Amino acid sequence: MTNQPKVSICVPTYNRPELIAQCIDSCLAQTHANIEVVIGDDSKDNRTRDLIATRYAHDARVRYQRNEPSLGQARNVASLFARATGDKILLIHDDDYLAVEGVERLLAPWQTHPDLDVAFGNQYEVALDGTIDIAVSDRLNADFHRVKEAAGIQPLAGRTGLIQMFPNNGWLANADLVKRVGYHEEYGMCCDYAFGVELCVAARQVCYVHEYVSYYRKTEVSISANTRGSTTAASVSAYAFVAQLKLPLELEPARRIALRRIVPIVVSVYAKNGRAWAGLRIALAHLYAYNYGFSARFAYHVAMLARATVSAKPKSKPPASDIKPAAPSNNLPRRRLDKPL
Repeated sequence: MTNQPKVSICVPTYNRPELIAQCIDSCLAQTHANIEVVIGDDSKDNRTRDLIATRYAHDARVRYQRNEPSLGQARNVASLFARATGDKILLIHDDDYLAVEGVERLLAPWQTHPDLDVAFGNQYEVALDGTIDIAVSDRLNADFHRVKEAAGIQPLAGRTGLIQMFPNNGWLANADLVKRVGYHEEYGMCCDYAFGVELCVAARQVCYVHEYVSYYRKTEVSISANTRGSTTAASVSAYAFVAQLKLPLELEPARRIALRRIVPIVVSVYAKNGRAWAGLRIALAHLYAYNYGFSARFAYHVAMLARATVSAKPKSKPPASDIKPAAPSNNLPRRRLDKPL
């Protein structure tokens, strides 16, 4: 590229010294040379610190900081954004890594779209043993609306975030916008989704690049796996966020699409946890998510709610207040969804 903007690649890490080296190496191997790798380490031991000191001590592009005490995932990411000195910011998790031309591919749309604020591409899915299945990867991206037909500048930038087309990492954005939007821990388990929505809503233009730019490692530890089925699930926090979000009128259909996907999951979660009245209020407030009651899923969830009501003890009766986002935890290794909400 004739223009060489500086890209700050931000890497939050937590107790993954066995994986982070591959992530950092992929950043340093980029065909776009003007980069810095900004690392925020929340680990409970010195293994990551020692690895980086041994392996990257003489590479000025690597800027490492140990967080003592640990910040938690959201505040760690926010601190990385604050420390970034580049024109663009790219976020990549410590167990994922970049395609060698990932940054270059994401930067390319800026050459023809000077008002562009955000670009993102496809993610390979990497199995635990390190193998990559292209068919599985294609399905992963299709689940998140990343298909050839959608390539290019998105007609409604904010819609991209709401419908979960925007990925949780591997994206590239103008640093000033990223810092203005911020990464907020009050959104609990869905802080990455909330950031993506707010970033896209605030962006002038968002571009989807129909090329693979990063590798998403499927691990046994993820927020969606650890909290699924509980009232701290990412879907519960996401419902609270989307339902309360202030949006321009043209994005209301996108909010409806998001809630159509999220609401049945949340109703099921509350029924399973004895929160029948909370679940019923949500279901009745968003009947369109159940085809206005004409769906087998609605009948099934009503039955679940009825069972929860019968089995609930008086002392466990839920409060009348609406759902609040789950309180953030300071020791979560990652905040990301393995499947769409």
